[in-house]
Amino acid sequence: MGIHGPLDWTIRPATKADAGALALVAQATFLEAYAGLTSVEDMLVHAERNNSKAAFEAAFDEGARLWIAEAAGTRAPLGFAMLTPSSFDIAEPGDIELRRIYVLDRCQGQGLAKALLDTVVAASAGHTRMMLGVNRDNERAQGFYRKHGFVLAGTRRFTVGSTTYDDFLYAKALDHQ
Repeated sequence: MGIHGPLDWTIRPATKADAGALALVAQATFLEAYAGLTSVEDMLVHAERNNSKAAFEAAFDEGARLWIAEAAGTRAPLGFAMLTPSSFDIAEPGDIELRRIYVLDRCQGQGLAKALLDTVVAASAGHTRMMLGVNRDNERAQGFYRKHGFVLAGTRRFTVGSTTYDDFLYAKALDHQ
């Protein structure tokens, strides 16, 4: 397989006991995505506030539902997805928010993000629309969401440390039959 080869993985519901592993992959993927956009000071503030073990424990306490993707054999975290009630100003009754879907760069293009997305869509029974926010400069993620039926629904401001970014809001109608 080699150190950089494709990995076999499994997805399972995460629990509060997984908070440390979720924090590890959240911090790694955030660094991968924002290293060229955000100062280290802002990344450290954001990591402590949003991507720490304590932040994930608090998310579980507040009712977030998470799924973790793990490497077969080692159970190393490779990605995760998080569902919460929608926090967007344009949210409508019946909306749910895909707060995060993060996958390590080395696992992108292998179907893992799609598998995580399929998992959270299936877990969204009873909701009529899934919403998410994505940095307006993250064209790769936007392409992924559009490919899977999300459409542009609005914008918002998103702060990382002391820097504010413009995000696009995407929405997808959920068809649970």
